[in-house]
Amino acid sequence: MVNATGIDNRTRSPAIPMSDDVRLHSERIWTGRIFNFDVDRIRYPNGREADFAIVRHPGASAVIPYLSDPAGDDPQILLLRQYRYATGGYLYEVPAGRLDEGESPLECARRELREETGCTAGGVEELCAMYMTPGYTDEKIHFFIATDITRGEAEREEDEFAETVVFTLSRALAMVQQGEIVDAKTAISILFSAGFLAGA
Repeated sequence: MVNATGIDNRTRSPAIPMSDDVRLHSERIWTGRIFNFDVDRIRYPNGREADFAIVRHPGASAVIPYLSDPAGDDPQILLLRQYRYATGGYLYEVPAGRLDEGESPLECARRELREETGCTAGGVEELCAMYMTPGYTDEKIHFFIATDITRGEAEREEDEFAETVVFTLSRALAMVQQGEIVDAKTAISILFSAGFLAGA
């Protein structure tokens, strides 16, 4: 439907739900701990049919912990320096993780913050939610900001190798600009919170 501005409202949604006739058939190829791999037979908008390989993911939450008032002068944030085999080394990242079955994004954000950094937060607010790589996966990450932080001991899983590091927001922004922070969810967390909430 075209509105008064001449814009088709159907194009404004970040993801238009598939109608029943778009996915004709789905076959589970592999089931994993974090994601599943399917091959779907689909019908494209032009009517053509094709096989489409897709990574099915339950979704995730990412949370950027502010150690001082986000509206203050150059607040401090907490990041992880974490080993990632797929990238061949260590990355700076915000705490993040997959949604457990039946878990809300907010619950996941609080859990991941506690497990990965040992921190608890007096306040957790959702910033946005985004599809990270929609070309081949349905994974959506929910982004949060955490404030009123209390530090504690991390409870990381045995395959998680990380340490916490503290940066000022201005330093973190410079690290994004200079290519020192290359993890997408972390860059989004920093840029979104700085641009819309923080006083940087």
